Amino acid sequence: MSNKIQRMKKNTINDLFRHMQDDFDIDMPNTGHEHRFLDKLKSQQNPVIVSKFNAFNYWRPFLAVAATIILCFSVFTVIQQQEPELRDLANVSPELSQTQSFFVGAIEQEIAAIEAQRSPETNDMIEGALKSLKVLETEYQTLKVDLTESGNDKRVIYAMINNFQNRIDILKTVLEHIEEVKTFKQHQNENTI
Repeated sequence: MSNKIQRMKKNTINDLFRHMQDDFDIDMPNTGHEHRFLDKLKSQQNPVIVSKFNAFNYWRPFLAVAATIILCFSVFTVIQQQEPELRDLANVSPELSQTQSFFVGAIEQEIAAIEAQRSPETNDMIEGALKSLKVLETEYQTLKVDLTESGNDKRVIYAMINNFQNRIDILKTVLEHIEEVKTFKQHQNENTI
């Protein structure tokens, strides 16, 4: 046996099959072999189950995948339903809802006024202000999480109001600077004429 193993290591796969050609049983069984074999199995004391291919065996892997997808979808849905909805000032009280609406409207008006003043001289100031507003919006989203988790903590409510005020202050400051730039440009044009 070890001699065969040594030969197998040295030979290629084709040589291996040539050397083992006599070891393979390639003769066809006699007719009725399957029936005789099954009769012998039936005559034994231990029952043997002969399974036949049925459609359920073919669909079993697909059913397993479908069941897994359904299970994942169900878990995702349950987890998503358990996440609390983020609260903001409008969820706390009707007065704070009006306050939030006032601030949102004022901020939108100020942004529109700034965008109307956009020019090559003011573009950098406006872009800087918009970046600052994005930072404040990100902070506001964090405050919404804090408000949801704290159960309407007054400190969080004051911080949210302060966030809105900071946004308006930034926008007003930028508008003032834009007016200064326009005034400076007018004076410069008058002096050159």
